[in-house]
Amino acid sequence: MKRVDDFRLKFGKQELVPIMVGGMGVDISTAELALEAARLGGVGHISDAMIKTVADRRFNTKFVKNKLQQYKFNVANTDKSVVQFNLGEVAEATRMHVASTMEAKRGSGLVFVNCMEKLTMNAPKETLRVRLQAALDAGIDGITLAAGLHLGSFALIEDHPRFRDAKLGIIVSSLRALQLFLRKSARTNRLPDYVVVEGPLAGGHLGFGADWAQYDLATIVAEIQTWLRAEQLDIPLIPAGGIFTGSDATAFLESGAAAVQVATRFTVAKECGLPEDVQQEYFKASEEQIEVNQVSPTGYPMRMLSNSPAIGSGIRPNCEAYGYLLDASGSCSYITAYNREVAANPGVKRVSVMEKTCLCTHMRNFDCWTCGHYTYRLKDTTHRLDDGSYQLLSAEHIFHDYQFSTGNQIALPERAPA
Repeated sequence: MKRVDDFRLKFGKQELVPIMVGGMGVDISTAELALEAARLGGVGHISDAMIKTVADRRFNTKFVKNKLQQYKFNVANTDKSVVQFNLGEVAEATRMHVASTMEAKRGSGLVFVNCMEKLTMNAPKETLRVRLQAALDAGIDGITLAAGLHLGSFALIEDHPRFRDAKLGIIVSSLRALQLFLRKSARTNRLPDYVVVEGPLAGGHLGFGADWAQYDLATIVAEIQTWLRAEQLDIPLIPAGGIFTGSDATAFLESGAAAVQVATRFTVAKECGLPEDVQQEYFKASEEQIEVNQVSPTGYPMRMLSNSPAIGSGIRPNCEAYGYLLDASGSCSYITAYNREVAANPGVKRVSVMEKTCLCTHMRNFDCWTCGHYTYRLKDTTHRLDDGSYQLLSAEHIFHDYQFSTGNQIALPERAPA
């Protein structure tokens, strides 16, 4: 009976354990988590989501405070078009986070950064270019293009000296999305080094509509594999979304996948950035609490726990401090929904906004509990302690369970002493 360790992810002459830990923002996929994946011979991700907030936490910078002070005059204004990011500071924050992570890297694996196109930051093209180039400047091993079609992203960095050396990949949820990306990127004469095929059971933002349940990851992967063979394109495919056991992963590897991307099980690792009280909510979650909703201002459906504090919270938009989802005209659908509720409820101190959520503030505060479909199974991966809480796991334990398990078995950690 084969296991994940019988396969290898190959980038040229380099061979890796075919396990990629997904890039969960905001700093949920921490440097510590990514570094463990790399130390163990796989691929780990950090995320550049809300990079200034991450830098402030990690390096005691004052990016967020200074931005708020600069635009404090605009807090009560419904028009946020004036609120701009300092691109030099975005680059500095990115370089700090990436460089410190790469300096700490040990082992034979790689560290990539997950870069969301939907973080438009009131200047979509300019901020994306800065984030991509700064990550390359700081020595990141690779970049995974996420949350968007990224039709122009290769062109933004084609003049960078590392454009053809760093590993560059993209997340897609359909053959059509991949075809569009390849067509638009053809002028750069550079294929992606890998393609993450994310299915409908993934956590966070989904590349599907309300009919997500009608799709199946294995079917999408097979369709893309068939097309790549017909086009004589050799691009490693990495399935993601709902791969909960080593046996789930092995089935994809046996069918020709180059690796698998996993994330949900690592949300309850000690190295994960989620506060422990939130991790306990993930452990306690029932299947009925896993929902796909439309509260994200990005326009994408998003899977999260139904008891997330972010749902229905009518906090005032804090774009002056954050503002990562402002589009090129300074608009965000949460601002629109919030202002509508305030106008409809004059004199009410705190309105409820069910239509959308302030993703920036809630992700920053770990109040938007995005999760994978199988989060309700996390309780079966560990021990319940005498006080009713669940024992956290190490990233190494989870990684090795994927790597070496067979028969759909999940290895429990050694029970912590009472």
